[in-house]
Amino acid sequence: MPPTIGVFDSGFGGLTVLRALIHKLPQARFAFLGDTARLPYGSKSRRTIARYAAQSAQFLVREQGAQFLVIACNTASALALDAIQDAVPVPVLGVIEPGASAAHAASKTGDVLVIATDATVQSHAYAAACQALGLRALEMACPLLVPLVEEGWTNHPVTAQVIRVYLDQLLAEAAAKGLNPDTLVLGCTHYPLLRPLLEQAVPAGMRVIDSAEAAARAAASQFGVSIPPAASVEAPQTELHCFATDSVEKFERLGSRFLGRPVGHVELVDLGG
Repeated sequence: MPPTIGVFDSGFGGLTVLRALIHKLPQARFAFLGDTARLPYGSKSRRTIARYAAQSAQFLVREQGAQFLVIACNTASALALDAIQDAVPVPVLGVIEPGASAAHAASKTGDVLVIATDATVQSHAYAAACQALGLRALEMACPLLVPLVEEGWTNHPVTAQVIRVYLDQLLAEAAAKGLNPDTLVLGCTHYPLLRPLLEQAVPAGMRVIDSAEAAARAAASQFGVSIPPAASVEAPQTELHCFATDSVEKFERLGSRFLGRPVGHVELVDLGG
C-alpha cells in the first residue's frame, strides 16, 4: 500500500509544494489541508501559530492516516516546526531547510537573496538556515506579490514591474552591504507561479531556487524509500484529498491554478478555535 503524505498550509499557496510532491512521488496518497479559516498566520503570535499548526498536523495524522508530514507554509515552518514535531509521532519536513540547502548547492559566491512574506522575513528563519550552512543571506519582504498571484496576474506587465522594483531595491541593498549574490530563494509558496517573471528580472547568471521544489526533493529522499519506481504513472492518477477550514469555493476555484490540475472536491473541516 502506498504511503500517505499529509501536506499542510495556512491557505492554498502550499498547493505548489503539493504539485512538486506529486511529480516526485506520484504513487503516494496525499491529504492536503488548508487552514483557510484562520489565515493569515503572519499576523498571529508564535504561540497561536504553533497551536493552529499543531491542530492541523494532528488532523492529517489522526483523521487521514498521514505517515509523513510536509509543512507547505513558510510561516509555520519558520515559527512552529518544533511544536508540530512535538504534536505528531511521524516525520515532519518544513520548506525552509530544504530551500536553504538548495541555495547552498547552487551558490558559488556564498551570498544569497531571499524574498518572502513579511512574517517569514521577520522570523529570519531563512537567514538562520543559510548562516548555518555558511551562507550570507539578505532577506526582503515583497507584500504585493501574493495578492497579484491570487488575482491571476502571474504574467502581467504590472506584476513584472513590481518584481523589478523589489529586485532593484534588494540588489542595491546587497551592493551597499558588499555582497555578491548569485542565488535568489523564493521563500513563499505563491512565488513559484511567478518564476518565469522572476527569472527574466534577475541579473544574468543568477540562479532562482524554488523552495517548493526543494522541499519535494527532500521529501522524496526522506519519505520515498518505500515507493517503487513509477516512471509510467501519470500525476492525475495520484490519489488526492483536499480539506479546508473555510472558503471551500475559493479553494476549489483558485486551487487548480496552484496545483496545475483540478483539485476536485474540497471537504470542509472544523478544527475548533
